[in-house]
Amino acid sequence: MAHARQTGFLKSSLGVAFATLLSRALGLVRVMFEARVLGGGSVASAWFLAFSIPNLFRRLLGEGALGTALIPLVAQAEAEHGPDKVRRDLGVVFAVLSLILALVVALIAGGALGLRAFARSETGAAMFPLLATERMQLVLAILPLLMPYAFFICLVGVVGAVLNTRKEFVLPALGALLLNFFLIGGLGWGYYRAIPPAGLPQFLNVLSFLVLGSGALQLVLMLLLLWYHGRFPSLKRESFRDCAILKQLWKLVLPGMIGGAALQISFLVDRMLAIWLGPQAVPALNNVDRIVDLPIGIFALALGSVLMANMAQAAARGSREELAEDLVFSLRHVYFVCIPMAVLVMLFWQPLIRMLCLGGNYTESDLEATRYVAIFYGAGIPSFCVLKVVLPVYYARKMMKIPLYSSLVSIACNIILNLCLMWTLKQGGIALSTVLASMLNNTILITLLHREGFNLQGRLMLLTGLRSLLLAGAVGVGLYFLYPQLRRMLELPWFGEFPAFVALMALFGGLYFGASFLLRAAEPREFFDIVRRRKKTEKL
Repeated sequence: MAHARQTGFLKSSLGVAFATLLSRALGLVRVMFEARVLGGGSVASAWFLAFSIPNLFRRLLGEGALGTALIPLVAQAEAEHGPDKVRRDLGVVFAVLSLILALVVALIAGGALGLRAFARSETGAAMFPLLATERMQLVLAILPLLMPYAFFICLVGVVGAVLNTRKEFVLPALGALLLNFFLIGGLGWGYYRAIPPAGLPQFLNVLSFLVLGSGALQLVLMLLLLWYHGRFPSLKRESFRDCAILKQLWKLVLPGMIGGAALQISFLVDRMLAIWLGPQAVPALNNVDRIVDLPIGIFALALGSVLMANMAQAAARGSREELAEDLVFSLRHVYFVCIPMAVLVMLFWQPLIRMLCLGGNYTESDLEATRYVAIFYGAGIPSFCVLKVVLPVYYARKMMKIPLYSSLVSIACNIILNLCLMWTLKQGGIALSTVLASMLNNTILITLLHREGFNLQGRLMLLTGLRSLLLAGAVGVGLYFLYPQLRRMLELPWFGEFPAFVALMALFGGLYFGASFLLRAAEPREFFDIVRRRKKTEKL
């Protein structure tokens, strides 16, 4: 029974992962255009830093604590009172959240405009010379245009969380494609027009309006999907008299927002500090971050979103054993999938980033600036992914304070390590600090679960991790020496080394998966079980 349930949510996770794969694949295309059009200097630094701020709100509220906390509350309200109660509660939540987001957007946008005016004055330039640099002036100029995106996309995330309770996972994940479609279109136009460096600051305004358009359209489509499922928010005056859901959300979201935001806050802190290191630091961190975000988004985030819905139901039944079984199952698959991805990035960072970014306004010097960032962020992929499947165990039980305290410790650790390492390792030190802080956060959360009495099968976890690391390492090192020959054989005039890199990934995946199957690892067999069940269903 447990195996059927676990393969069931693994199957759902794979559906979300496929939808997310499309979005992340387009995201890599976007990285290619961003690098070639914006380069790796001041203009790229400004764009990435400004865009990271509304993205932080998306990850904190849209994909983070608010959506996560809403899932068990909606499931409970529907089970006890029916869909009408859910619609009334959602109406209250949407109204209050919209007001809060509007105020946040206005404050940040207004603050950016005021700070820009101050930085242009003689007093401001003398007191804070960093604010007078080209990259910071561009940040303050486009941030007011980008901030309304946070309003749209946070509401999109909340709608997606409600749809998850209706077992609707794939279509909400597909909505993320819109942002990439809009930006790829705009960047492609800019690449075709060969916009000179002098015209790039004005081009950032065009990209900002495209971001806003994609967020507004995505919200409209998600609301239509919510209406289709009969859960469209119902806003009535009497609904505000009973604000129980707001009180519950306040207790859950505030600590949960910080508890689930350790990684995102660490990334933002990274960029804020990196801006001091020069114009190449932020683009280096951002480009590698987008590559690292591929396994996090494709597998761990997809698995975590499905896991949260299942764990909320298990927690409502009081099934502690089911929670532990699902967590162990998820951790095994995270290790099995994410450890080889980490090995790939660490060994083949140079051809990967060269293939994605080099060309146009992106130079060899910009490429070299990513060296240690890629190695350290790559090593942290398993740790980043583990966090996505450990947090649902706490959130499903409405235990938000423990992740809060753990995150505060890890954030403090990240800031201290940043200040110690960034001056010697530059942006590489910032990446290493983030990885170490994430590992500390995971260690605290898993240790506390063990002390609660959860049977996490530590020996099985260790064997799974070591087997994955040894197999991936052996395959990766062998292919590392083979890759120059592959590149000479398969490099084509129009495609460069792309065919060679595709062949490399195919060989790596085939050899790793095949060796794991021959060693009788459970994870490949569980994937095959899903395929066999799907074929049987199609025949029936």
